[in-house]
Amino acid sequence: MNLRAIQTIYLFEMDRMRRTVAQSVISPVISTALYFIVFGSAIGSRIQQIDGVDYGAFIVPGLMMMTLLMQSISNAAFGIYFPRFVGTVYEILSAPISAMEIVVGYVGAAATKSLIIGLIILATAHFFVAIEIRHPVWMLAFLVLTCVTFSLLGFIIGIWADNFEKLQLVPLLVVTPLAFLGGSFYSIKMLPEFWQTVTLFNPVVYLISGFRWSFYGQADVGIAVSLSMTFAFLVVCLGVVWWIFKTGYRMKP
Repeated sequence: MNLRAIQTIYLFEMDRMRRTVAQSVISPVISTALYFIVFGSAIGSRIQQIDGVDYGAFIVPGLMMMTLLMQSISNAAFGIYFPRFVGTVYEILSAPISAMEIVVGYVGAAATKSLIIGLIILATAHFFVAIEIRHPVWMLAFLVLTCVTFSLLGFIIGIWADNFEKLQLVPLLVVTPLAFLGGSFYSIKMLPEFWQTVTLFNPVVYLISGFRWSFYGQADVGIAVSLSMTFAFLVVCLGVVWWIFKTGYRMKP
């Protein structure tokens, strides 16, 4: 494995975070803080607790997960799309590095940036609510797994997109609604039985449920099911990336 090539791609992408710190870090943190203020204060005054957890603390895992999904996709999608847009991707493809090394460099950087933002949001949440993390190791595991999985999805979107509008199409029209309807701000147990069943077809439910379990030991879906669904989606994304490099889909003229 060409570690120098991976390091070069990784550090170049990480340096983008430093150059655009206002957009990459400050903006998502402020947006999430506003969610804490609006939902924690306005709705929290009407809904005191859910499953024995204060509402302000209950929504922390959902807000973190929602931000992680969006940031992971956006970072990875733009990271690979921009070289395609300016044509420098052909220099990367012609270099003596493998497809796996390219993916590890871009996806690793995108996942790292999302992980940093997630930890900053977690630290920020302590200023608003009292948070308990019962399973810190599982919490970090879910963070890393989510960042890597959705960075892979963002990498796929960045290759599929042929203009800047398409880069935002899936995050805004697909991922955001799924995150809002996936239990970010409520427990799916609060829904009528029919809608509970429908909600289980939303893959984001399993991410948020498992992540919330790592905080409070309570989940809408079993932890084993959450992990299985997340790993299944990871495998699907890896399969799509493998197919892209095997066929050269939108990577070669």
